[in-house]
Amino acid sequence: MFSYNEYKEIISIIQSTGRQAGYAEAVKKDSFVIMRHDVEYSVDRAYALAKVESRMDFTSAWFFQWTNNTYNILSKRNKDMIRDMYERGHQIGLHFALNGMEDMRQVRRQIKKEMNILSEMFGFEISQFSIHRPSADVLRENIKIPGILNAYQDDFFTFAEKITEETQLKVKYMSDANHIWRYGYPDKKNITGYDKVQILTHPFAWSKKGYDNRDNYAVLIQEKYKELVESINHECKDFCEFKDEFLEAELVQELGRDKK
Repeated sequence: MFSYNEYKEIISIIQSTGRQAGYAEAVKKDSFVIMRHDVEYSVDRAYALAKVESRMDFTSAWFFQWTNNTYNILSKRNKDMIRDMYERGHQIGLHFALNGMEDMRQVRRQIKKEMNILSEMFGFEISQFSIHRPSADVLRENIKIPGILNAYQDDFFTFAEKITEETQLKVKYMSDANHIWRYGYPDKKNITGYDKVQILTHPFAWSKKGYDNRDNYAVLIQEKYKELVESINHECKDFCEFKDEFLEAELVQELGRDKK
Protein backbone atom coordinates (compact mmCIF):
# COMPACT_ATOMS: atom_id res chain seq x y z
CA MET A 1 0.00 0.00 0.00
CA PHE A 2 2.80 2.44 -0.92
CA SER A 3 4.53 2.33 2.45
CA TYR A 4 8.22 2.93 3.09
CA ASN A 5 8.63 -0.75 3.96
CA GLU A 6 7.29 -1.72 0.55
CA TYR A 7 9.56 0.84 -1.08
CA LYS A 8 12.60 -0.50 0.74
CA GLU A 9 11.84 -3.98 -0.59
CA ILE A 10 11.94 -2.58 -4.15
CA ILE A 11 15.24 -0.82 -3.49
CA SER A 12 16.72 -4.00 -2.02
CA ILE A 13 15.86 -5.91 -5.21
CA ILE A 14 17.52 -3.22 -7.33
CA GLN A 15 20.63 -3.29 -5.14
CA SER A 16 20.83 -7.07 -5.42
CA THR A 17 21.17 -6.82 -9.21
CA GLY A 18 24.25 -4.59 -9.05
CA ARG A 19 22.82 -2.72 -12.05
CA GLN A 20 21.65 0.47 -10.33
CA ALA A 21 22.50 3.47 -12.54
CA GLY A 22 21.75 7.12 -13.13
CA TYR A 23 20.97 8.38 -16.63
CA ALA A 24 24.52 9.52 -17.36
CA GLU A 25 25.82 6.05 -16.47
CA ALA A 26 23.00 4.12 -18.11
CA VAL A 27 23.45 5.73 -21.52
CA LYS A 28 26.81 3.92 -21.76
CA LYS A 29 25.58 0.54 -20.47
CA ASP A 30 23.92 -2.50 -22.00
CA SER A 31 22.22 -3.35 -18.71
CA PHE A 32 20.82 -1.03 -16.04
CA VAL A 33 18.05 -0.31 -13.55
CA ILE A 34 17.09 3.37 -13.21
CA MET A 35 14.97 4.63 -10.32
CA ARG A 36 13.28 7.92 -11.21
CA HIS A 37 10.97 10.21 -9.27
CA ASP A 38 8.72 12.89 -10.78
CA VAL A 39 7.85 15.26 -7.93
CA GLU A 40 4.24 16.44 -7.82
CA TYR A 41 2.53 18.42 -5.04
CA SER A 42 5.10 18.08 -2.26
CA VAL A 43 8.85 18.61 -1.91
CA ASP A 44 8.54 17.39 1.69
CA ARG A 45 7.34 13.97 0.55
CA ALA A 46 10.22 13.77 -1.94
CA TYR A 47 12.74 14.76 0.72
CA ALA A 48 11.40 12.14 3.15
CA LEU A 49 11.62 9.40 0.51
CA ALA A 50 15.14 10.52 -0.46
CA LYS A 51 16.21 10.07 3.16
CA VAL A 52 14.80 6.52 3.10
CA GLU A 53 17.07 5.86 0.13
CA SER A 54 20.07 7.51 1.77
CA ARG A 55 19.74 5.26 4.81
CA MET A 56 20.01 2.32 2.41
CA ASP A 57 23.07 3.82 0.68
CA PHE A 58 21.01 4.28 -2.48
CA THR A 59 20.66 7.29 -4.78
CA SER A 60 18.29 8.02 -7.64
CA ALA A 61 17.03 10.73 -10.00
CA TRP A 62 14.55 13.39 -8.82
CA PHE A 63 12.74 15.72 -11.22
CA PHE A 64 11.13 18.92 -9.93
CA GLN A 65 8.66 21.22 -11.69
CA TRP A 66 9.39 24.86 -12.34
CA THR A 67 5.73 25.80 -12.94
CA ASN A 68 3.91 23.81 -10.27
CA ASN A 69 0.97 25.44 -8.48
CA THR A 70 1.39 23.39 -5.31
CA TYR A 71 5.04 24.03 -4.48
CA ASN A 72 7.64 26.72 -5.09
CA ILE A 73 10.90 25.10 -6.07
CA LEU A 74 12.80 28.31 -5.26
CA SER A 75 11.48 28.96 -1.75
CA LYS A 76 14.34 28.87 0.76
CA ARG A 77 12.91 25.85 2.55
CA ASN A 78 12.45 23.83 -0.62
CA LYS A 79 15.83 24.88 -2.02
CA ASP A 80 17.49 23.76 1.21
CA MET A 81 15.86 20.33 0.98
CA ILE A 82 16.75 19.90 -2.69
CA ARG A 83 20.34 21.03 -2.11
CA ASP A 84 20.64 18.53 0.73
CA MET A 85 19.39 15.78 -1.60
CA TYR A 86 22.01 16.79 -4.15
CA GLU A 87 24.74 16.76 -1.50
CA ARG A 88 23.65 13.24 -0.50
CA GLY A 89 24.45 12.13 -4.06
CA HIS A 90 21.00 12.23 -5.65
CA GLN A 91 20.65 13.49 -9.22
CA ILE A 92 18.41 16.55 -9.59
CA GLY A 93 16.56 17.31 -12.81
CA LEU A 94 13.76 19.35 -14.34
CA HIS A 95 10.23 17.91 -14.55
CA PHE A 96 9.16 19.91 -17.57
CA ALA A 97 5.49 20.88 -18.00
CA LEU A 98 4.41 21.49 -21.59
CA ASN A 99 1.67 23.92 -20.53
CA GLY A 100 0.01 23.67 -23.92
CA MET A 101 3.15 23.91 -26.05
CA GLU A 102 3.01 21.81 -29.21
CA ASP A 103 5.81 23.29 -31.35
CA MET A 104 8.78 21.00 -30.71
CA ARG A 105 11.28 23.77 -31.46
CA GLN A 106 9.65 25.91 -28.79
CA VAL A 107 9.64 22.95 -26.40
CA ARG A 108 13.38 22.43 -26.86
CA ARG A 109 14.11 26.13 -26.32
CA GLN A 110 11.97 26.27 -23.17
CA ILE A 111 13.56 23.14 -21.70
CA LYS A 112 17.04 24.61 -22.11
CA LYS A 113 15.89 27.96 -20.73
CA GLU A 114 14.34 26.46 -17.59
CA MET A 115 17.32 24.18 -16.99
CA ASN A 116 19.76 27.10 -17.30
CA ILE A 117 17.74 29.17 -14.82
CA LEU A 118 17.51 26.34 -12.29
CA SER A 119 21.22 25.55 -12.63
CA GLU A 120 22.03 29.17 -11.84
CA MET A 121 19.57 29.38 -8.93
CA PHE A 122 20.74 26.14 -7.29
CA GLY A 123 24.44 26.58 -7.95
CA PHE A 124 24.96 23.19 -9.59
CA GLU A 125 24.42 21.90 -13.11
CA ILE A 126 21.05 20.45 -14.00
CA SER A 127 21.47 18.40 -17.15
CA GLN A 128 18.53 15.99 -17.27
CA PHE A 129 14.78 16.33 -17.57
CA SER A 130 11.55 14.37 -17.67
CA ILE A 131 8.30 15.57 -19.20
CA HIS A 132 5.11 15.99 -17.20
CA ARG A 133 2.25 14.06 -18.79
CA PRO A 134 3.93 13.62 -22.18
CA SER A 135 1.65 13.21 -25.16
CA ALA A 136 2.19 10.50 -27.75
CA ASP A 137 3.49 13.19 -30.12
CA VAL A 138 6.14 14.24 -27.60
CA LEU A 139 7.20 10.65 -26.94
CA ARG A 140 7.29 9.95 -30.65
CA GLU A 141 9.53 13.01 -31.10
CA ASN A 142 12.26 11.34 -28.96
CA ILE A 143 13.65 14.73 -27.91
CA LYS A 144 17.43 14.81 -27.74
CA ILE A 145 19.38 17.95 -26.87
CA PRO A 146 23.21 18.04 -26.90
CA GLY A 147 24.61 17.84 -23.38
CA ILE A 148 21.19 17.09 -21.87
CA LEU A 149 19.52 13.76 -21.07
CA ASN A 150 15.80 13.14 -21.52
CA ALA A 151 14.29 10.42 -19.29
CA TYR A 152 12.04 9.53 -22.24
CA GLN A 153 14.71 9.35 -24.95
CA ASP A 154 15.05 5.97 -26.60
CA ASP A 155 18.13 5.01 -24.56
CA PHE A 156 15.92 4.78 -21.45
CA PHE A 157 12.37 4.37 -22.74
CA THR A 158 10.70 2.42 -25.53
CA PHE A 159 7.75 4.13 -27.19
CA ALA A 160 5.16 1.95 -28.87
CA GLU A 161 1.89 3.08 -30.43
CA LYS A 162 -0.05 0.23 -28.85
CA ILE A 163 1.45 -1.91 -26.09
CA THR A 164 0.25 -5.49 -25.63
CA GLU A 165 1.61 -8.46 -23.69
CA GLU A 166 3.48 -9.49 -26.84
CA THR A 167 5.10 -6.09 -27.50
CA GLN A 168 8.88 -6.40 -27.43
CA LEU A 169 10.30 -3.47 -25.47
CA LYS A 170 13.98 -2.58 -25.42
CA VAL A 171 13.47 -0.99 -21.99
CA LYS A 172 11.09 -2.36 -19.36
CA TYR A 173 9.18 0.64 -17.93
CA MET A 174 7.05 0.59 -14.78
CA SER A 175 5.19 3.50 -13.21
CA ASP A 176 3.06 4.03 -10.08
CA ALA A 177 0.88 6.68 -11.78
CA ASN A 178 -2.40 7.42 -9.99
CA HIS A 179 -1.57 5.00 -7.17
CA ILE A 180 -1.63 2.07 -9.58
CA TRP A 181 1.39 0.19 -10.86
CA ARG A 182 1.24 0.37 -14.64
CA TYR A 183 3.12 -1.90 -17.04
CA GLY A 184 4.02 -4.29 -14.23
CA TYR A 185 4.98 -4.27 -10.57
CA PRO A 186 8.70 -3.82 -9.74
CA ASP A 187 9.17 -7.22 -8.16
CA LYS A 188 12.18 -9.47 -8.55
CA LYS A 189 10.82 -11.07 -11.73
CA ASN A 190 10.28 -7.76 -13.55
CA ILE A 191 13.44 -6.09 -12.31
CA THR A 192 15.80 -8.99 -12.99
CA GLY A 193 14.00 -10.32 -16.06
CA TYR A 194 15.05 -7.46 -18.36
CA ASP A 195 18.44 -6.02 -19.27
CA LYS A 196 17.21 -2.43 -19.20
CA VAL A 197 14.68 -1.20 -16.66
CA GLN A 198 13.31 2.24 -15.76
CA ILE A 199 11.04 2.60 -12.71
CA LEU A 200 9.06 5.79 -12.17
CA THR A 201 7.53 6.73 -8.82
CA HIS A 202 5.71 9.83 -7.64
CA PRO A 203 6.89 10.59 -4.09
CA PHE A 204 3.59 12.12 -2.97
CA ALA A 205 2.11 8.60 -3.16
CA TRP A 206 4.54 7.18 -0.60
CA SER A 207 4.49 7.52 3.19
CA LYS A 208 5.75 5.73 6.28
CA LYS A 209 2.39 4.07 6.97
CA GLY A 210 1.12 3.72 3.40
CA TYR A 211 -2.43 4.61 2.36
CA ASP A 212 -4.94 3.80 -0.31
CA ASN A 213 -5.52 6.46 -2.96
CA ARG A 214 -8.29 8.38 -1.20
CA ASP A 215 -6.65 8.42 2.23
CA ASN A 216 -3.30 9.38 0.79
CA TYR A 217 -4.87 12.46 -0.80
CA ALA A 218 -6.58 13.28 2.51
CA VAL A 219 -3.28 13.17 4.43
CA LEU A 220 -1.47 15.09 1.68
CA ILE A 221 -4.08 17.87 1.72
CA GLN A 222 -3.77 18.12 5.49
CA GLU A 223 0.03 18.37 5.17
CA LYS A 224 -0.25 21.12 2.55
CA TYR A 225 -2.79 22.95 4.71
CA LYS A 226 -0.41 22.94 7.67
CA GLU A 227 2.39 24.13 5.39
CA LEU A 228 0.22 27.07 4.29
CA VAL A 229 -0.66 27.95 7.90
CA GLU A 230 3.03 27.91 8.87
CA SER A 231 3.93 30.07 5.85
CA ILE A 232 1.28 32.68 6.70
CA ASN A 233 2.40 32.68 10.33
CA HIS A 234 6.00 33.25 9.24
CA GLU A 235 5.03 36.22 7.06
CA CYS A 236 2.30 37.89 9.16
CA LYS A 237 2.92 38.79 12.78
CA ASP A 238 -0.76 39.41 13.46
CA PHE A 239 -1.65 35.85 12.42
CA CYS A 240 0.00 34.19 15.42
CA GLU A 241 -3.11 34.56 17.58
CA PHE A 242 -5.09 32.51 15.02
CA LYS A 243 -2.45 29.92 14.18
CA ASP A 244 -3.43 27.23 16.71
CA GLU A 245 -7.10 27.63 15.82
CA PHE A 246 -6.37 26.96 12.16
CA LEU A 247 -3.98 24.09 12.87
CA GLU A 248 -6.62 22.38 14.97
CA ALA A 249 -9.29 22.78 12.30
CA GLU A 250 -10.44 19.51 10.79
CA LEU A 251 -10.45 20.15 7.06
CA VAL A 252 -10.83 16.57 5.94
CA GLN A 253 -12.92 13.83 7.44
CA GLU A 254 -11.25 11.02 9.32
CA LEU A 255 -9.29 8.49 7.33
CA GLY A 256 -11.02 5.24 6.59
CA ARG A 257 -14.47 6.80 6.64
CA ASP A 258 -17.30 4.73 5.23
CA LYS A 259 -17.74 5.44 1.54
CA LYS A 260 -21.35 6.08 0.67
